Amino acid sequence: MSFACKVLASFLLIFFSSIKGTALTHITILGALDHDIDLNIPSFQMNDAIEHIQWNKNEMRIVQYQHGKIHDGQKETYQLFLNGTLKIKRLNRSDTGTYKVIVYDKDGKNVLEETFILRVLEKVSTPVISWNCINKTLTCEVTRGTDLKLRLYYNGRSVGEGQKVITHKWNANSNGSFTCTANNDVGEETKTAVIECPGKGLDIILILSICGGGLMFLIFVALLIVYISKRKKQLRRRSDEELEVRAHRKISEEGGRKLQPVPGSAPQNPAASQPPPPPSHRPQVPGHRPPPSGHRVQQQHKNQKQRRPLPSPGTQVHQQKGPPLPRPRVQPKFPRGATENS
Repeated sequence: MSFACKVLASFLLIFFSSIKGTALTHITILGALDHDIDLNIPSFQMNDAIEHIQWNKNEMRIVQYQHGKIHDGQKETYQLFLNGTLKIKRLNRSDTGTYKVIVYDKDGKNVLEETFILRVLEKVSTPVISWNCINKTLTCEVTRGTDLKLRLYYNGRSVGEGQKVITHKWNANSNGSFTCTANNDVGEETKTAVIECPGKGLDIILILSICGGGLMFLIFVALLIVYISKRKKQLRRRSDEELEVRAHRKISEEGGRKLQPVPGSAPQNPAASQPPPPPSHRPQVPGHRPPPSGHRVQQQHKNQKQRRPLPSPGTQVHQQKGPPLPRPRVQPKFPRGATENS
């Protein structure tokens, strides 16, 4: 019975020792997003007896060292150093996983095995502090970060905690220094702001100033509307007067055109326009003997030139404006006695 108990105790000791050793070989590593990270093998030194080093990710080989040469098929992502350290370049979220390193000597003996659990976290951003003196409210906010913690301090005293946003409201005058701190396992950022809010008297003055400015603006807008309406009325009245003047002028011009005489139809002096009577019908002075025929013709032409009437001034103006009127053609007529004598 005692022998069986000893065997069982030895078995349990070996089992728990193996579990304890396995638990110690799992190392958790935290990496920052978009940054590089090195996976160092603890308690390991490179020597001439080491023949083979291999790194696996999720049970798949990614890089190895063998016979003094490094074989890395993914140089853009991984880099293996001669001391066995694995460098992962520019971490992204897909790099999260389990990494395992296995070391063999020249005899093929498994010298070392180590497992790493890698977690990729996003670093926190700088906090943003904003406040409102009227509502007496202060807000601290962070936009980026994985598993972060946010803390707010007033003059070195903690006044609030949160994850993404902290809102703090005070009752009395809280002029002073506020500090907001955001941190996680891969980084920390801090922001400090000094707040100076005016008193109640200044608040009332500010409110009255705003109200007075608004009232002045409304008065200005009202005056502007009145001015524009009056200006429009003046322009409309002036336009109506211009239209009335143009219409009156047009009517006057049309009446003048109707009263103006037509060219070539002006009345003439009937006495001036009537041709002189023929010589045969002229009254002769009793007892006067008619001259000879040749002398009679010359005398007739001379009398026609002398007796031709001059046109009146109105007729001259009218003839200058219109085309010249045709003159009557007068042919001398010889008396019958003269023709027979010839």
